[in-house]
Amino acid sequence: MNVFKELARSYNQLYIPPSDDTEEMYSNVVKRGMEPELKNLSHFKTSHLDKLECLDTPAGEVLCVTIGERADFVTFLQIIANKCKPVVIPDTQGASIISGIINWKKIHDHRDEYLKTLSYDTDNDLAWSEEFRRFTSDKKNYLDVLIVLSVGPYSAVPASQVNMSDDEWIVASDTIRKYHECTHFICRKLYPELTDAIWDEVVADTIGIYAAFGAFDPEMIKTFLGIKDGHYTFGRLENYVEEEDDTQKNAKLDELSCKISDLLGEFCDIIDKSDNIKPFDLIRFLEDSKESLW
Repeated sequence: MNVFKELARSYNQLYIPPSDDTEEMYSNVVKRGMEPELKNLSHFKTSHLDKLECLDTPAGEVLCVTIGERADFVTFLQIIANKCKPVVIPDTQGASIISGIINWKKIHDHRDEYLKTLSYDTDNDLAWSEEFRRFTSDKKNYLDVLIVLSVGPYSAVPASQVNMSDDEWIVASDTIRKYHECTHFICRKLYPELTDAIWDEVVADTIGIYAAFGAFDPEMIKTFLGIKDGHYTFGRLENYVEEEDDTQKNAKLDELSCKISDLLGEFCDIIDKSDNIKPFDLIRFLEDSKESLW
């Protein structure tokens, strides 16, 4: 199965290669549901590792796409998450959860079924116009959530840095990514009032590591984020800090590094007391501790 061809049935913007000159075309396809002039997917290399899965979580099912080629992962995020703009995707980003994607196939399929119910003397255009407003008034009818995963070392960390072989690390990275993004999906659905970018990343990494290894290793999270001895070195943490001034940014990163190091110690205690708990069940224990720990 060509994953991109299958996804393009629902998301026609995948036919539009990322460019600074695609704003009008993107608006026509995504906002107005128009068909693209050309249906060409040659900007995707494709890979035998590409796959689609429907994942079952405590917050419901979610579609997950795994993309084997790094270049395809970047192109996919530029199109779906960044309105077909050729923005830079950090090398440390290997996954994403994208919400609010308009699925025109769902709308068009509903239209086709609805029109079949009308009598021959009905004004179809007027009837569908009214039904369209009713149908799209409920966002659940036509807005999708996608989990997008790349294939490769998690957080761009080499296998040698986590004392594993390359093959072992690729397998573990896939599990960490999948559970990391599923954790975001679950938390946004079940704990929307507790959203905090850095807390969410630490919790999601914790669940991913626990799912991949059946145990928790706080040092691995520090490696992913770029924390050593309570100070920031280089890693994913800077992706979540907004300060533009270098001095202020470095001070904030060091402050967060110390705070996260303390938090991970608390997470170790929580997990040690949660005997053989399942990864998704662990989310509740961590979220319940947020007020006292963060």
